[in-house]
Parts: sequence; structure tokens; C-alpha cells
Amino acid sequence: MATTNLSDYDKTILGNAKKLKFGIVVSEWNTSVTENLYKGAHTTLLDNGAVDANITRLNVPGSFELVYGSKHLLKQGKFDAIIAIGCVIQGETKHFDFVCEAVSQGIKDLNIQFDVPTIFCVLTDNTMQQSIDRSGGKHGNKGVECAVAAIKMATLA
Repeated sequence: MATTNLSDYDKTILGNAKKLKFGIVVSEWNTSVTENLYKGAHTTLLDNGAVDANITRLNVPGSFELVYGSKHLLKQGKFDAIIAIGCVIQGETKHFDFVCEAVSQGIKDLNIQFDVPTIFCVLTDNTMQQSIDRSGGKHGNKGVECAVAAIKMATLA
């Protein structure tokens, strides 16, 4: 359970993102949630100096496809960080477990395979309400938190 506001961060500890290039891969499944996560991430990048022309968005059908979409952008060799945005909500079958495991392991593998960070911005909640609460609701916006992580990881010294 989220105990802090996912949108809270100290802007003074971030480097300026003006010269950085970001790829954002967005799942089209649970669009109401993933669009809010995208808006949070995109706005945060811009607020920290990123140039809109240096932010590339790639839509994929679902969260399972985030790994391939992220790899597609990574292979282009022009990004300083990738943010993978998705939302998987527990249902009545084991599908939730398989998708969550595959996506988390896949993004981990991309971080090992490539020298560009891929940020895991995938909500894995029990209910739609929990996802709403974490995509601009009462717990803030995980997209903001992940954009902050992308900037930090892209500017590691």
C-alpha cells in the first residue's frame, strides 16, 4: 500500500534534463490509467527542463508488450532513459501473475543488457480504484515518480 504521495519530489536534487532524450512506452490496456501516468511523466520531464522534441512516445497494445517496445527504442541508440508505462489489475485468473512476472523480469533484463536505464512504471494493483489512486488520485502519480527516476538514472555520474 502506498504510504507517500508518489508525486512529491525535491526538484533541487535533480539535474537539468534539457539535453536528455527520453523514450516513453505506453500500454494501451487500461488507457484511463496509463494516459494519466503518461501525463504525469511527460509533465515532470518538461518541468525539469526536457525539451518536448526530445521525448518520444511509443504505444503498445498491453503491458506484456512493454518489454519489446522498450527494446525497440533502446536499439535505436538515441535515448538517455526509457520509461515503460503500464497497468495490470488482478482478475480471476493467473494471467495477472504471468504478465506481472514477465514484464518485471523483462525490464530487469533490459537494464542488464543495455547501458540505458529502463524505468518500471507499471502499476500492479488488485483493483481499478487502487490504480486510479496511484495515477493522479489520492496517492499522487507514479508517472511523476518514474520521470524523476529516469532523470536521476540518466544523469548518474
